[in-house]
Amino acid sequence: MLSNTTLGMLLATVNGSILIISLPAVFNGIHVDPLAPGNVSFLLWLLMGYLLMTAVLVVSLGRLGDIHGRVRVFRIGFVVFAATSIALALTPVEGQAGALWLIGWRLAQGVGGAMLMANSTAIITDVFPPRQRGTALGVNQVAGLAGSFIGLVLGGVLSAWHWQAIFWVSVVVAVAGAYWAYRNLTAVRPEHTGVRVDWLGNLTLAVGLTAVLAALTYGIQPYGGHTEGWTNPMVQAGLLGGVALLAVFCLVESRVEQPMFDLRLFRIQAFWAGNVAALLNAIARGGLQFMLIIWLQGIWLPLRGYDFAETPLWAGIYLLPLTLGFICAGPVSGHLSDRYGAKPLATGGLVLTAVSFVGLLLLPVDFSYPSFALLLLLNGVGSGLFSAPNTTAVMNAVPAGQRGVASGIRATFQNAGMVLSIGLFFSLLIAGLSDSLPSALREALSAQSVPGPAIDRVAAVPPVGLLFAAFLGYNPLTSLLASAGVLGTLPAATVGTVTARTYLPGVLAAPFHDGLIVVFLLAAALSLAAAVVSLFRGGIYIHDE
Repeated sequence: MLSNTTLGMLLATVNGSILIISLPAVFNGIHVDPLAPGNVSFLLWLLMGYLLMTAVLVVSLGRLGDIHGRVRVFRIGFVVFAATSIALALTPVEGQAGALWLIGWRLAQGVGGAMLMANSTAIITDVFPPRQRGTALGVNQVAGLAGSFIGLVLGGVLSAWHWQAIFWVSVVVAVAGAYWAYRNLTAVRPEHTGVRVDWLGNLTLAVGLTAVLAALTYGIQPYGGHTEGWTNPMVQAGLLGGVALLAVFCLVESRVEQPMFDLRLFRIQAFWAGNVAALLNAIARGGLQFMLIIWLQGIWLPLRGYDFAETPLWAGIYLLPLTLGFICAGPVSGHLSDRYGAKPLATGGLVLTAVSFVGLLLLPVDFSYPSFALLLLLNGVGSGLFSAPNTTAVMNAVPAGQRGVASGIRATFQNAGMVLSIGLFFSLLIAGLSDSLPSALREALSAQSVPGPAIDRVAAVPPVGLLFAAFLGYNPLTSLLASAGVLGTLPAATVGTVTARTYLPGVLAAPFHDGLIVVFLLAAALSLAAAVVSLFRGGIYIHDE
């Protein structure tokens, strides 16, 4: 039970992050220009679509497991994951059609991921007695959160070989997991026959969450001459309408006879405190990976002369201390939480995470790697100390018949926090770039004697487009200066300088650091807020069996 459910959790979470580091290889593989109109949207949906789908569906599929059998839904999750991974690996088209194909099947893959995530911890809680749950859930959660770190390294290694390999590896693991689950997993608790599905609750939650998270995705894209899309009426309607639907959802759940999302669970101190702390931690940590990958692949590695084809692989390698810290701390904290409870371990881990964020904001953009590696290690250790004890406390606190929905609620808070984090952090980063990048571009291009009208054309490009171009290993100054009609009039030495691979990362470095300071300050504040909430979880509490 433990090994199979842990494999399912690992598969689901690896695929939540494997594309972050592989996006340059994917975009080049399907021949998509990052600066073409609308293509930034493809990049963001490839990145966030899977997380959005899992955030929306985990509660519903966890409740479905409570009703029809957690093992049954868990098994189907492997099958769905295998089928969708095959479709992704066999992408038959290129260009924008290829991007749409990948986005559609990534959303479908998120359904399988939600089935696995929603039911794995509930199955473990069913199987293991209270004195062993912390250790078992510690192993499972280490696999879960380590999967998000492992996905970065694995994506870098596989995309250096071929971009489709990042999907084929999921096919192999999902097929093996499905065979294993159907052969060896058996239900340990009876199905809840006679329980009705809360269709209205499912609908309002799914539509409301989708509207909010999709609006966040479009809010960080340029709109109507603005560097971001928060003035877009569709974004505003999505945010307001989504929040309204979530309010309706809470009203529905408080009145239906058999709710999908039992709000009475939030009367349990250990449950609400653990979930709120997990949400704040997810918002603090979720955007970290994306910021680090852009930092490494778009700026730090190019400035050190790494070829574009090598940057995904080396970015994954340089992030290994993050994974190592988590893997070392996670199992130990899970075991210790069985004896000492979640409060000291989870709270201490959150404080350590906040300290690491403060350290990261003090680093220069062109940092010395040993200092960077040490801070990543501390961040990983902090996450490991928090995750397993917090999950054990949450799952111990609920009745046996509601473990599926409780696991789904926990995963919803975590996944929604990840999507919110990317939207929030990226918005702050782009806001910082918008203030300083145009002037940095003007100064740098003026120093190369580029004519003023051409400089104006380059400075008018949305910062998000230039940032993603650097991240994807593409210097757009060649096409921008050519379209301005000045490329052929510039001296060869000037053309060689401004179109070099390292030129744009060098210009981006200082403005990017301005945005990073704000991002890491907010992450540290959120981690400290989560630590305060964690203090209110109470002592060790195990719901009567």
